[in-house]
Amino acid sequence: MPILQVILLAIVQGLAELLPVSSSAHVVVAEKLLGLDPTTPQMTLLLVMLHTGTMFAVIAYFWKQWKSAYFASADAFKSFAVKLIAATALTGIIGYPLKKIIEKIAFPGAPKAEIEELFGRLDIIAPALLAAGILILIAGLREKKQLEAEHTGDAILTTPQALWMGAIQGVCLPFRGFSRSGATISTGMLAGALKEKAERFSFALAVVLTPPVVFVEAHRLLKATKEAAALGTPIDLHATLMTSLLGAVFAFLAGLVALKWLSSWLESGRWYLFGIYCILASGVVFFLHTKGF
Repeated sequence: MPILQVILLAIVQGLAELLPVSSSAHVVVAEKLLGLDPTTPQMTLLLVMLHTGTMFAVIAYFWKQWKSAYFASADAFKSFAVKLIAATALTGIIGYPLKKIIEKIAFPGAPKAEIEELFGRLDIIAPALLAAGILILIAGLREKKQLEAEHTGDAILTTPQALWMGAIQGVCLPFRGFSRSGATISTGMLAGALKEKAERFSFALAVVLTPPVVFVEAHRLLKATKEAAALGTPIDLHATLMTSLLGAVFAFLAGLVALKWLSSWLESGRWYLFGIYCILASGVVFFLHTKGF
Protein backbone atom coordinates (compact mmCIF):
# COMPACT_ATOMS: atom_id res chain seq x y z
CA MET A 1 0.00 0.00 0.00
CA PRO A 2 1.36 3.48 -0.83
CA ILE A 3 2.70 5.37 2.19
CA LEU A 4 0.47 8.37 1.48
CA GLN A 5 -2.62 6.17 1.83
CA VAL A 6 -1.32 4.80 5.13
CA ILE A 7 -0.72 8.34 6.42
CA LEU A 8 -4.21 9.44 5.31
CA LEU A 9 -5.87 6.49 7.06
CA ALA A 10 -3.77 7.13 10.18
CA ILE A 11 -4.89 10.77 10.26
CA VAL A 12 -8.55 9.72 9.90
CA GLN A 13 -8.11 7.22 12.73
CA GLY A 14 -6.29 9.73 14.95
CA LEU A 15 -8.89 12.44 14.49
CA ALA A 16 -11.85 10.11 15.05
CA GLU A 17 -10.50 8.02 17.94
CA LEU A 18 -11.32 10.32 20.85
CA LEU A 19 -14.71 11.27 19.48
CA PRO A 20 -17.61 8.82 19.90
CA VAL A 21 -18.21 8.61 16.15
CA SER A 22 -16.67 5.18 15.36
CA SER A 23 -13.15 5.67 14.10
CA SER A 24 -13.36 2.18 12.54
CA ALA A 25 -16.33 3.23 10.39
CA HIS A 26 -14.48 6.34 9.23
CA VAL A 27 -11.36 4.34 8.34
CA VAL A 28 -13.39 1.68 6.50
CA VAL A 29 -15.24 4.34 4.50
CA ALA A 30 -11.92 6.04 3.69
CA GLU A 31 -10.52 2.68 2.54
CA LYS A 32 -13.52 2.13 0.28
CA LEU A 33 -13.16 5.61 -1.23
CA LEU A 34 -9.47 4.84 -1.86
CA GLY A 35 -10.42 1.65 -3.66
CA LEU A 36 -9.10 -0.66 -0.93
CA ASP A 37 -10.77 -3.80 0.42
CA PRO A 38 -11.31 -3.46 4.20
CA THR A 39 -12.10 -7.18 4.56
CA THR A 40 -8.68 -8.56 3.65
CA PRO A 41 -6.40 -9.78 6.47
CA GLN A 42 -3.86 -7.10 5.53
CA MET A 43 -6.38 -4.29 5.89
CA THR A 44 -7.99 -5.58 9.07
CA LEU A 45 -4.54 -5.88 10.65
CA LEU A 46 -3.76 -2.32 9.53
CA LEU A 47 -7.02 -1.11 11.10
CA VAL A 48 -6.15 -2.82 14.38
CA MET A 49 -2.63 -1.38 14.32
CA LEU A 50 -4.05 2.10 13.72
CA HIS A 51 -6.14 1.55 16.84
CA THR A 52 -2.98 0.44 18.64
CA GLY A 53 -1.24 3.66 17.70
CA THR A 54 -4.06 5.81 19.00
CA MET A 55 -4.28 3.56 22.07
CA PHE A 56 -0.78 4.68 23.05
CA ALA A 57 -1.80 8.29 22.41
CA VAL A 58 -4.78 7.75 24.71
CA ILE A 59 -2.53 6.27 27.40
CA ALA A 60 -0.24 9.30 27.20
CA TYR A 61 -3.22 11.65 27.40
CA PHE A 62 -5.21 9.94 30.16
CA TRP A 63 -2.29 8.76 32.29
CA LYS A 64 -2.50 11.62 34.79
CA GLN A 65 -6.25 11.12 35.20
CA TRP A 66 -5.85 7.36 35.62
CA LYS A 67 -3.02 7.84 38.09
CA SER A 68 -5.03 10.16 40.33
CA ALA A 69 -8.24 8.11 40.06
CA TYR A 70 -7.03 4.52 39.96
CA PHE A 71 -3.57 4.51 41.54
CA ALA A 72 -4.12 6.92 44.42
CA SER A 73 -4.12 4.04 46.91
CA ALA A 74 -3.99 0.26 47.08
CA ASP A 75 -7.74 0.11 47.73
CA ALA A 76 -8.49 2.37 44.75
CA PHE A 77 -6.35 0.23 42.45
CA LYS A 78 -7.90 -3.00 43.72
CA SER A 79 -11.41 -1.65 43.18
CA PHE A 80 -10.49 -0.46 39.68
CA ALA A 81 -8.73 -3.71 38.73
CA VAL A 82 -11.63 -5.90 39.86
CA LYS A 83 -14.15 -3.83 37.90
CA LEU A 84 -11.91 -3.66 34.83
CA ILE A 85 -11.35 -7.43 34.80
CA ALA A 86 -15.04 -8.17 35.39
CA ALA A 87 -16.16 -5.75 32.66
CA THR A 88 -13.61 -7.13 30.18
CA ALA A 89 -14.66 -10.70 30.98
CA LEU A 90 -18.28 -9.75 30.32
CA THR A 91 -17.20 -8.24 27.00
CA GLY A 92 -15.77 -11.60 25.98
CA ILE A 93 -18.75 -13.57 27.30
CA ILE A 94 -21.10 -11.48 25.17
CA GLY A 95 -18.90 -10.56 22.23
CA TYR A 96 -17.49 -13.97 21.26
CA PRO A 97 -20.82 -15.87 21.08
CA LEU A 98 -22.40 -12.91 19.28
CA LYS A 99 -19.59 -13.02 16.72
CA LYS A 100 -20.18 -16.74 16.13
CA ILE A 101 -23.95 -16.28 15.84
CA ILE A 102 -23.51 -13.53 13.25
CA GLU A 103 -21.07 -15.69 11.26
CA LYS A 104 -23.55 -18.58 11.19
CA ILE A 105 -26.43 -16.32 10.12
CA ALA A 106 -24.43 -14.35 7.54
CA PHE A 107 -22.57 -17.35 6.09
CA PRO A 108 -24.80 -20.44 6.42
CA GLY A 109 -22.99 -23.64 5.51
CA ALA A 110 -19.57 -21.95 5.38
CA PRO A 111 -17.58 -23.32 8.34
CA LYS A 112 -14.50 -21.18 7.65
CA ALA A 113 -16.35 -17.90 7.18
CA GLU A 114 -15.11 -15.00 9.33
CA ILE A 115 -16.97 -11.94 10.49
CA GLU A 116 -14.18 -9.75 9.09
CA GLU A 117 -15.66 -10.46 5.66
CA LEU A 118 -18.55 -8.18 6.66
CA PHE A 119 -16.36 -5.26 7.73
CA GLY A 120 -16.47 -3.67 4.28
CA ARG A 121 -20.28 -3.74 4.05
CA LEU A 122 -21.44 -0.12 4.17
CA ASP A 123 -25.04 -1.33 4.36
CA ILE A 124 -24.13 -2.84 7.76
CA ILE A 125 -21.98 0.06 8.93
CA ALA A 126 -24.78 2.57 8.25
CA PRO A 127 -27.37 1.06 10.65
CA ALA A 128 -24.62 0.45 13.23
CA LEU A 129 -23.78 4.16 13.11
CA LEU A 130 -27.47 4.97 13.38
CA ALA A 131 -27.86 2.76 16.46
CA ALA A 132 -24.80 4.31 18.10
CA GLY A 133 -26.09 7.78 17.27
CA ILE A 134 -29.48 7.12 18.86
CA LEU A 135 -27.83 5.76 22.03
CA ILE A 136 -25.48 8.76 22.27
CA LEU A 137 -28.35 11.18 21.59
CA ILE A 138 -30.51 9.66 24.34
CA ALA A 139 -27.64 9.83 26.85
CA GLY A 140 -26.77 13.39 25.79
CA LEU A 141 -30.33 14.70 26.02
CA ARG A 142 -30.74 13.08 29.42
CA GLU A 143 -27.51 14.75 30.53
CA LYS A 144 -28.81 18.15 29.43
CA LYS A 145 -31.94 17.72 31.55
CA GLN A 146 -30.04 16.79 34.67
CA LEU A 147 -27.59 18.61 36.88
CA GLU A 148 -24.52 16.45 37.27
CA ALA A 149 -23.56 15.56 40.83
CA GLU A 150 -20.58 17.18 42.46
CA HIS A 151 -17.23 15.43 42.01
CA THR A 152 -17.14 13.82 45.41
CA GLY A 153 -16.69 10.28 46.67
CA ASP A 154 -15.23 7.38 44.72
CA ALA A 155 -13.46 8.35 41.50
CA ILE A 156 -14.26 4.91 40.09
CA LEU A 157 -17.55 3.67 38.66
CA THR A 158 -19.81 1.42 40.65
CA THR A 159 -19.67 -2.29 39.81
CA PRO A 160 -23.06 -2.32 38.00
CA GLN A 161 -22.02 0.71 35.91
CA ALA A 162 -18.72 -0.98 34.96
CA LEU A 163 -20.50 -4.22 34.05
CA TRP A 164 -23.04 -2.43 31.89
CA MET A 165 -20.18 -0.77 30.02
CA GLY A 166 -18.39 -4.11 29.59
CA ALA A 167 -21.60 -5.70 28.31
CA ILE A 168 -22.24 -3.04 25.67
CA GLN A 169 -18.58 -3.25 24.61
CA GLY A 170 -19.22 -6.92 23.84
CA VAL A 171 -22.13 -5.93 21.62
CA CYS A 172 -19.88 -3.44 19.80
CA LEU A 173 -17.13 -5.96 18.97
CA PRO A 174 -18.66 -7.58 15.86
CA PHE A 175 -19.86 -4.33 14.31
CA ARG A 176 -17.95 -1.63 12.48
CA GLY A 177 -19.84 1.63 12.98
CA PHE A 178 -21.26 0.87 16.43
CA SER A 179 -18.88 3.24 18.21
CA ARG A 180 -17.22 1.45 21.12
CA SER A 181 -16.38 4.63 23.01
CA GLY A 182 -19.73 6.26 22.22
CA ALA A 183 -21.72 3.21 23.29
CA THR A 184 -19.73 2.49 26.47
CA ILE A 185 -19.62 6.10 27.68
CA SER A 186 -23.32 6.61 26.91
CA THR A 187 -24.21 3.37 28.68
CA GLY A 188 -22.23 4.46 31.73
CA MET A 189 -24.03 7.80 31.70
CA LEU A 190 -27.44 6.12 31.40
CA ALA A 191 -26.46 3.88 34.33
CA GLY A 192 -25.92 7.01 36.43
CA ALA A 193 -22.19 7.66 36.08
CA LEU A 194 -20.65 11.06 35.52
CA LYS A 195 -19.48 11.43 31.94
CA GLU A 196 -15.87 12.01 33.04
CA LYS A 197 -15.84 8.76 35.03
CA ALA A 198 -17.43 6.84 32.17
CA GLU A 199 -14.97 8.32 29.67
CA ARG A 200 -11.98 7.46 31.85
CA PHE A 201 -13.12 3.86 32.35
CA SER A 202 -14.13 3.43 28.70
CA PHE A 203 -10.63 4.18 27.46
CA ALA A 204 -9.12 1.96 30.16
CA LEU A 205 -11.30 -0.84 28.77
CA ALA A 206 -9.96 -0.08 25.29
CA VAL A 207 -6.35 -0.40 26.46
CA VAL A 208 -7.07 -3.87 27.88
CA LEU A 209 -9.03 -4.97 24.81
CA THR A 210 -6.55 -3.87 22.13
CA PRO A 211 -3.68 -6.40 22.67
CA PRO A 212 -5.87 -9.54 22.28
CA VAL A 213 -7.54 -8.03 19.21
CA VAL A 214 -4.10 -7.37 17.68
CA PHE A 215 -3.13 -10.98 18.44
CA VAL A 216 -6.30 -12.33 16.79
CA GLU A 217 -5.78 -10.27 13.63
CA ALA A 218 -2.07 -11.14 13.44
CA HIS A 219 -2.98 -14.84 13.71
CA ARG A 220 -5.61 -14.39 10.99
CA LEU A 221 -3.00 -12.77 8.73
CA LEU A 222 -0.51 -15.61 9.31
CA LYS A 223 -3.19 -18.16 8.44
CA ALA A 224 -4.15 -16.24 5.31
CA THR A 225 -0.47 -16.02 4.33
CA LYS A 226 -0.10 -19.82 4.49
CA GLU A 227 -3.30 -20.37 2.52
CA ALA A 228 -2.26 -17.84 -0.14
CA ALA A 229 1.16 -19.46 -0.48
CA ALA A 230 -0.48 -22.86 -1.00
CA LEU A 231 -2.63 -21.37 -3.77
CA GLY A 232 0.35 -19.74 -5.46
CA THR A 233 -0.68 -16.18 -4.59
CA PRO A 234 1.70 -15.30 -1.75
CA ILE A 235 1.14 -12.36 0.59
CA ASP A 236 4.15 -10.17 1.32
CA LEU A 237 4.01 -10.62 5.09
CA HIS A 238 7.04 -8.42 5.80
CA ALA A 239 5.66 -5.51 3.79
CA THR A 240 2.24 -5.87 5.43
CA LEU A 241 3.71 -5.83 8.94
CA MET A 242 5.94 -2.85 8.17
CA THR A 243 3.02 -0.95 6.66
CA SER A 244 0.90 -1.71 9.72
CA LEU A 245 3.64 -0.55 12.10
CA LEU A 246 4.11 2.63 10.07
CA GLY A 247 0.38 3.23 10.26
CA ALA A 248 0.47 2.78 14.04
CA VAL A 249 3.21 5.41 14.37
CA PHE A 250 1.33 7.97 12.29
CA ALA A 251 -1.93 7.18 14.12
CA PHE A 252 -0.13 7.79 17.42
CA LEU A 253 1.11 11.19 16.24
CA ALA A 254 -2.27 12.15 14.75
CA GLY A 255 -3.98 11.02 17.94
CA LEU A 256 -1.77 13.20 20.12
CA VAL A 257 -2.50 16.23 17.96
CA ALA A 258 -6.24 15.54 17.95
CA LEU A 259 -6.41 14.97 21.70
CA LYS A 260 -5.03 18.44 22.34
CA TRP A 261 -8.07 20.21 20.95
CA LEU A 262 -10.86 17.66 20.69
CA SER A 263 -11.07 16.91 24.41
CA SER A 264 -12.37 20.37 25.30
CA TRP A 265 -15.33 19.84 22.99
CA LEU A 266 -15.94 16.38 24.43
CA GLU A 267 -16.19 17.80 27.95
CA SER A 268 -18.24 20.90 27.13
CA GLY A 269 -21.72 19.44 27.66
CA ARG A 270 -22.44 18.83 24.00
CA TRP A 271 -22.45 15.04 24.05
CA TYR A 272 -25.78 14.88 22.20
CA LEU A 273 -24.19 16.55 19.16
CA PHE A 274 -22.10 13.44 18.56
CA GLY A 275 -25.31 11.44 18.39
CA ILE A 276 -26.69 13.81 15.76
CA TYR A 277 -23.41 13.50 13.82
CA CYS A 278 -23.56 9.68 13.87
CA ILE A 279 -27.16 9.71 12.67
CA LEU A 280 -26.28 12.05 9.80
CA ALA A 281 -23.11 10.05 9.03
CA SER A 282 -25.19 6.87 8.78
CA GLY A 283 -27.19 8.52 6.01
CA VAL A 284 -24.01 9.49 4.15
CA VAL A 285 -22.62 5.97 4.48
CA PHE A 286 -25.85 4.42 3.18
CA PHE A 287 -25.79 6.86 0.25
CA LEU A 288 -22.23 5.73 -0.57
CA HIS A 289 -23.47 2.14 -0.44
CA THR A 290 -26.19 2.93 -3.01
CA LYS A 291 -23.46 4.37 -5.26
CA GLY A 292 -21.60 1.08 -5.26
CA PHE A 293 -18.91 1.67 -2.64
